[in-house]
Amino acid sequence: MTPRQTAASALLDVERDGSYSNLVLEPYFQREALSPRDRAFCAALFYGVLERRITLDWTLDHYSRTPVARLEPEVRAALRLGAYQLMFSPGIPPSAAVDQTVDLVKALKKGRAAGLVNGVLRAMVRGGFAAPAPKDKLTALSVEYSVPSPLIQRWRKAYGHDAALEILEGTRGPAPTFIRVNTLRTTLPALQSRLSREGVESLPVEGVENALRLVEPGNIAALPSFREGLFHVQDISSQLCVAALDPRPGMAVLDLCAAPGGKTFTAAQRMEDRGLLLARDLYPHRLALVAEGAARLGLSVLETAPGDAAAPDPALEGRFHRVLCDVPCSGFGTLRRKPEIRYKPLDALDGLPRVQYNILENAARFLRPGGRLVYSTCTLDPRENDQVVERFLAGHPGFAAAGPFRTYIHGREGLDCDGFFVAILTCKEATP
Repeated sequence: MTPRQTAASALLDVERDGSYSNLVLEPYFQREALSPRDRAFCAALFYGVLERRITLDWTLDHYSRTPVARLEPEVRAALRLGAYQLMFSPGIPPSAAVDQTVDLVKALKKGRAAGLVNGVLRAMVRGGFAAPAPKDKLTALSVEYSVPSPLIQRWRKAYGHDAALEILEGTRGPAPTFIRVNTLRTTLPALQSRLSREGVESLPVEGVENALRLVEPGNIAALPSFREGLFHVQDISSQLCVAALDPRPGMAVLDLCAAPGGKTFTAAQRMEDRGLLLARDLYPHRLALVAEGAARLGLSVLETAPGDAAAPDPALEGRFHRVLCDVPCSGFGTLRRKPEIRYKPLDALDGLPRVQYNILENAARFLRPGGRLVYSTCTLDPRENDQVVERFLAGHPGFAAAGPFRTYIHGREGLDCDGFFVAILTCKEATP
């Protein structure tokens, strides 16, 4: 398949199955013999359409007699790809974008719609790709940032208008690539030098120890330094989360929702690979990723065991100096990396706070008196963040907050990080 056909097929998979974008595209790359350049082009189209879908549909509806929502999925995917190239890919000549999209809809076996696709896109070219802005201010923000209005409303209610605009700015990609230096095998200056020899420029991250930002990283997994376990990929917010946990050499540490393992690996390195580090996750196949990464990084302190984070385990109660409780969440802090998440119906997520509270309450059982528990999410929704922790503290007087809760928002404090929430709790006495 061509890059455009691959992008269209992947977009159809996401729309049909509700799958995560990163899990959808990679299998196509493994099956299709695309050059590195074509893979990059395909990824840019795929993620670009996912990120800009509301903006694209608003514009297409202005030029199409048939609303985009009523078109066949294959025709809709092709039109969105064509509109994205016209509006956001200045390096592609408009005539080529139109012609290639007509060919694409034929390749998707919807040739009878070729005239419609050709007419809509050529009308967009004549109209300068513009459409009237919505009169309603909330809808206008939704179209500008391609974020559903209910989600914007939730952010405005929780954080205020100005902070909501900061969050919206942080939804636009591409997301930067950060790595954590494997301090058991190298140092930051040595890794920088090694990456430079491998053709990758890297920059230290001010205020975050042993973190580097990669400039145009390319295929990271192909780098010899990666294969030798000199680093692992991890966003700045996740590295700060482990810093808040403060795992130390010789401690007993539990990571309750460990997969795919980034925070676990950083914890092991901060422990200098000494002590006990137990990584648990509900799904054994995901724990296999943790074990694979630990082997690449040379971490011997790490043990894995499947388990439900919300289920009691008497054998583990009161054993750990540190417990990391990075719970499943809506993921609204990671829209740059997983743009499809923004389109989740909010009411479908109403049960998450209950699940998160149950995990947090269970995690508390595993902590020693005087120990530290970190509750974290990669979302920006107080219902899943502050309110869960406040409910827990109200019902568990043996625990206290060690300082104010932290909500990381893209761009604040100079951090180009994912949205993230961290609360540090300490155990004052044995859990009943």
